[in-house]
Amino acid sequence: MTHRRPLAMAFAVMLGSLAGCSGEPAPPLAAITLDPSRVAVAGLSSGAYMATQVHVALNTRVHGAALVAGGPYGCAQGQLETALGPCMTAQPALPDTATLVASAKQRAAAGTIDPLSAFDGDRILVMHGTGDAIVAPSLAAANAAVLRGLAGDSAQVTLDDQRAFGHGWPTLDAGAPCEQPASPWLLDCGIDAAGEAMAAMFAAEGAPDAAAAPAADGALARFDQRALAPEGAAGLADTGFVYTPKACAGAACGVLVVFHGCQQNEENVGEAFVREAGFNRWADVHRVVVVYPQAQSSYMPLNPKACWDWWGYGGADYDLKTGGQIGFVAAVLDRLAGTR
Repeated sequence: MTHRRPLAMAFAVMLGSLAGCSGEPAPPLAAITLDPSRVAVAGLSSGAYMATQVHVALNTRVHGAALVAGGPYGCAQGQLETALGPCMTAQPALPDTATLVASAKQRAAAGTIDPLSAFDGDRILVMHGTGDAIVAPSLAAANAAVLRGLAGDSAQVTLDDQRAFGHGWPTLDAGAPCEQPASPWLLDCGIDAAGEAMAAMFAAEGAPDAAAAPAADGALARFDQRALAPEGAAGLADTGFVYTPKACAGAACGVLVVFHGCQQNEENVGEAFVREAGFNRWADVHRVVVVYPQAQSSYMPLNPKACWDWWGYGGADYDLKTGGQIGFVAAVLDRLAGTR
C-alpha cells in the first residue's frame, strides 16, 4: 500500500474479506489468584494499537506493554483517513506527537483515561521491523515518544526498531519467511519476540535471563466473551482463548492480555497465533496467565478484516475507559480477579 493509491483501495487492502462465523459456545472465564502488580498487555499491528489504548486508558491496572508494528495512543483521532495515512503509512507525514501527548494529558485531567501518574514503574517494549511494508517502521519512534511524553521518567520505555523483519510477529521458527509476511502473520525470523516481551514486562529487575520451558505444559482453553462484553460493544467474537500454566492452579500469577492483528483471529488463522506465537511456554516460566481475546469480521460496523478498534468503528469513545472493547478488557481483568 502506498500513499498514492486512492483511499478506497487502501481501505480494501486494510480490511480484506469477511471470514466465517463464531464457533461453539464456550465456558465462562475462570477466576485465578491474580497478582495485580503483574498485569500487562501485548499486541501486533491493530492489536498493538489496542494494547496501547488499554494500557493508557486502564493504567492503574495495567503495568506493562509489548507493542509490535503499532503506533501512538490517540493517533487516528476517530478518523479512518487519519488511520490509513499518518497512522499506517506515515503519509503525508508522521503524527504530531506533541499534539497527541497534550490530548492524552487533557483526557487524564478529565478522568476519561486513568491518571498519568499510574505509569510509575511500568515497563514498555516498542518493537518494529525495518522491513515492514504495511505499517511504517518510523511509527515506532513516534509511539515511544508519546509514551515517554506521558510517563516522563517514571516508566521504562525500550525502543527496538533496527532489526530486519516484515509485518508480523517474529518467532524462532514458526510462520512465513521473516521478510515475506503472509498469513498467519507469524514470522520465522530466529527472533523470540514473545520471550523478549515477557522478560521485558515480567522478569525481576536484575535477574539473570531465564530459560524457556521446552514446550507449553499448561492448558489452552476457550472462554465465553459474550458475558463480559458491555452492552453495545462492537467487533468482539463470541469466544476467546486463555492459557493457564499448571503453577497458576494453586498460586498467585500475573496476567498478559495479547491482542492479535488484523486477519489473525481464529476465523482467519485457526489456533496458529494462540499456539505458535511463543507466549505459552514463557507463561510457564514467568507464572503468567495469557488471555487471547478475539475480534470478529463484520460489515456493520465496517470491519471485514477483524481488526481491533483503533479508529472508532465502535463509537467515538473507542480509546477511552468507556469504550466498548476497553470495557470488555476491564471486565476480563475483573473476572480473573474474582470481582465479577
